[in-house]
Amino acid sequence: MIQRPKGTADILPEDMNLWHYIEETARRVLDQYRYFEIRTPMFESYELFSRGVGETTDVVSKEMYDFYDKGDRHIALKPEGTAPIVRAYVENKLYAPEQVKPYKVYYMGPMFRYERPQSGRLRQFHQIGVEVFGEASAAKDVETIALAMDLFKSLNIQHIKLVINSLGDIDSRLAYRQALIDYLTPFTDELSEDSKTRLHKNPLRVLDSKDKKDIEIVANAPSILDYLSEESTKRFNEVQSLLTALGIEFEIDSNMVRGLDYYQDTIFEIMSEDKVFGAQTTICGGGNYDGLVQEISDGKESVPGFGFGLGIERLILLMKAQAVAVPEMHALDVYVVNIGEGTDEAAMKIMQHIRHAGFSADRNFSGAKPKKQFKDANKLGADLVVTIGESELENNQITIKHMASGKEAAYPLERFANDFTEIYKELNK
Repeated sequence: MIQRPKGTADILPEDMNLWHYIEETARRVLDQYRYFEIRTPMFESYELFSRGVGETTDVVSKEMYDFYDKGDRHIALKPEGTAPIVRAYVENKLYAPEQVKPYKVYYMGPMFRYERPQSGRLRQFHQIGVEVFGEASAAKDVETIALAMDLFKSLNIQHIKLVINSLGDIDSRLAYRQALIDYLTPFTDELSEDSKTRLHKNPLRVLDSKDKKDIEIVANAPSILDYLSEESTKRFNEVQSLLTALGIEFEIDSNMVRGLDYYQDTIFEIMSEDKVFGAQTTICGGGNYDGLVQEISDGKESVPGFGFGLGIERLILLMKAQAVAVPEMHALDVYVVNIGEGTDEAAMKIMQHIRHAGFSADRNFSGAKPKKQFKDANKLGADLVVTIGESELENNQITIKHMASGKEAAYPLERFANDFTEIYKELNK
């Protein structure tokens, strides 16, 4: 039997209520912050990620799904959301003077990375992310972090913490790069093979290593915060001050670098220590990428950017573990029970009338016995059950039952056709 590819999942209808709740809650919060949805292709040029994300990152060097298409173009399924958004921003000239600044967008959709499947980590996974362009300031950084925290608050997620760091500007990075090389060089023989390769190409990547020995070595590495320029220091201090002013608690981790090369200055992660993950796990992360627009536009445009992404699958695991109450997103308003062969046409008309009045309606089409139909109505969580049988047709009326209260009443078909909205309100008092 053909099965789904390893590292993918079928999202069945019974699972979608939670997905829709997360997405609709996110859209509501994002609207409050005035972000607008953007959608980019599922695949992009390989070069977009090799240049934008970084050749030495695990994402590009190990995890990316890439291939040559029939036109011999090197293509990649998108492994992350920021680089495609920046490409769209540059290609569509969204930096033009007539555009309102800052330019704020969000995305929701699947990403693809070839990695070992585990709980909350799939090869096709889904992200919600935001990107804001046009301002280089601590205030922009903090507003975006506050948005991420508000998303978790709106979903009633508990026991999370915010961790921040600064990677500094280009001058800061260059100074720190050499200090890190000087520190790590004596440990070269002890480093993992990946870290040996990265030591002189991109030493900051060594800080992101998951190898146990590497982690022990970098624990005593120099802090990048000691190498920040005056401007980067000022910005990071302002970020801390503004977070404190908003009552947002945070920790500083000077070894945090994030997994993508385009970050600089403020970066952050939101972490959970919930037992469902077995260890402290990042559930949201992002930061500043002031140089990425310039890189993607071949130096033609220089526009600051800041963003974050969060994984929906991990979020769902966390919500289930914390037993977060989720309302029914697609409640059934009315279930129609028809009894007798001559009532099928009337049941169809009644259902269409209910739908056209703005309510949801369903029924059984197999001619099942009334007991089975009422059982289905209860299983589907119907608010009201409308019964139409031969006796109702003869008397030109319809019977409606409110399932929660058990209240039942008969109404003339004419009134049902003209005033169903009022009838619905009466029965739900």
